[in-house]
Amino acid sequence: KELFRIAFLLVSSPARAWEEIRLEDRQKVFSAFVYPMIGLCGFSVFIHSLWKTGWSSPESFQVAMIECCSVAVSLFGGYFLAAFAINQLGIRRFRLGNDIPLIRQFSGYALAITFLIQIVIGLFPGFRIIGWIFQFYIIYVVWEGVPVIIKKIEEKDRLPFTILTSIILVACPTLIQVVFKTLTAVFY
Repeated sequence: KELFRIAFLLVSSPARAWEEIRLEDRQKVFSAFVYPMIGLCGFSVFIHSLWKTGWSSPESFQVAMIECCSVAVSLFGGYFLAAFAINQLGIRRFRLGNDIPLIRQFSGYALAITFLIQIVIGLFPGFRIIGWIFQFYIIYVVWEGVPVIIKKIEEKDRLPFTILTSIILVACPTLIQVVFKTLTAVFY
């Protein structure tokens, strides 16, 4: 219940959501948000795959598991890769300190848009194009979160940080999913 409340609050009122998130323990992002959302994303893909291929053969279950793992691995790896890249970007380009717990919290909640889109696309793959269009909304979510969570970004650096961070948050899971799907296509 809390999971969807914060996810939809990030969509409907990011500034208010970030104010609530700011008060949370930084480690809570894993168990309270990122891992359950990744699980729901994988589950939605799994359900659609079984629905599409049927339940009759062992191959259908195998295909569903591979597709589910592809999404879960890409989101899981993409989340950690994005957090690492954003932390390094902050250190090298924006004179931020090395604060990986803060950046993990920020990245995890900023990925709410990606998670929600993936859940919908997992169940209804025909909405993929619309999902990619909605990914641009992550820019606004990040924009609203920067002054609340990452307070040390100067106002003149807010836009470049927001754009670069948004690109990283979208690109990392996508890149890992492309690599994973390419590797599974070789063995599949």
